[in-house]
Amino acid sequence: MAHINAHYLDLPGNYLFSEVARRVAAYTTANPEQRIIRLGIGDVTRPLAPAIIAALQATVAEQATPEGFRGYGPEQGYSFLTRIIAESEYAGLGISQEEIFVSDGAKCDLGNFPELFAQDTVTAVTDPVYPVYADTAVMAGRALVHLPCTAENAFVPALPTRRPDVICLCYPNNPTGTVLTKEQLRVWVDYARANDSVIFFDAAYEAFIREPGIPRSIYEIEGAREVAVEFRSYSKTAGFTGLRCGYAVVPRTVSGLAPDGRRVPLNDLWRRRQTTKYNGCPYIVQRAAEAAHSAEGKAQLRQAVDGYLENARSIKKAFEELGLAVFGGVNAPYVWVRLPQGTDSWDFFSLLLQRAGIVSTPGAGFGAAGQGYLRLTGFGDPKDTEEAVKRLRRLQI
Repeated sequence: MAHINAHYLDLPGNYLFSEVARRVAAYTTANPEQRIIRLGIGDVTRPLAPAIIAALQATVAEQATPEGFRGYGPEQGYSFLTRIIAESEYAGLGISQEEIFVSDGAKCDLGNFPELFAQDTVTAVTDPVYPVYADTAVMAGRALVHLPCTAENAFVPALPTRRPDVICLCYPNNPTGTVLTKEQLRVWVDYARANDSVIFFDAAYEAFIREPGIPRSIYEIEGAREVAVEFRSYSKTAGFTGLRCGYAVVPRTVSGLAPDGRRVPLNDLWRRRQTTKYNGCPYIVQRAAEAAHSAEGKAQLRQAVDGYLENARSIKKAFEELGLAVFGGVNAPYVWVRLPQGTDSWDFFSLLLQRAGIVSTPGAGFGAAGQGYLRLTGFGDPKDTEEAVKRLRRLQI
């Protein structure tokens, strides 16, 4: 008989967003007349930018010609994309294109990268946390160190009392929408260097940063190239939630310790892993991603991101008018609402769904420190968001 990985039995019964979808489906079946506005899962609603569509159309046409057809590509990404990423996103930060690995999305990279580390690896995660970091550690049977982030500590995690091997940081943060300044992020880089830890830095929402002094990349911090791997995504910045493309930045100066005491570059290990287990992001999608870095593409994408931020600001204002403390919505598309004292997150999720027809995400689904909070996103259609705000203003809590 084949024995299962028993660590899977330690996971919650459903992935958070699957559970949200299940509850919403049950409600809509029972209440078919109610028009639901979905501000829970962070899927985008705006169509792909014209520059990206043009690139897709041109590249599809290429595939009909012997000269333009592409089959298997390099697993780490085509050089035309890794080059423009290095030049447009990491200019002056010492990142070369050989340190950039294109993939089908940051979620997969974040879930797969821990394979490079030993079974007894200890992983630190903020709490609340994007579930992938914690769930993949549980799947592997690895110990977790939780770093609570609440209004009481201004959502800035304290350094752990137990040394972790891997530290997962996501800024701008999902789900709280908060950020770290360069000084606050420098504390973590210095800690990782002093304790021989590796930082996984999820920068999927860097394009939403609008305030000065907030780092878009961890490599803006001196010494980060020694200890940090950065993950980025085109999903929210370029609308690629369906196309699927992202990339990991793995400096050759980041290493781990082999059993015999040697220092082994993670760049070599990740390249070996990807060439074995991954056949590469499609050529067509990579050409579309390339267009996202063009001057025309960047202007079009900024307009879309600004629209999502405006949605988030209006949602934030509506909850503030209800007398609630609200965080995020400034440098991130997420709005993090502190509920009235003693209110359960899932109960308020149900209240909002039943009394206003609005789908949110319960903070408790992101970890124990998320209990008593609610996450909403600015990724909705502008008219739907406007209608949601009207419904919120009529809500009595």
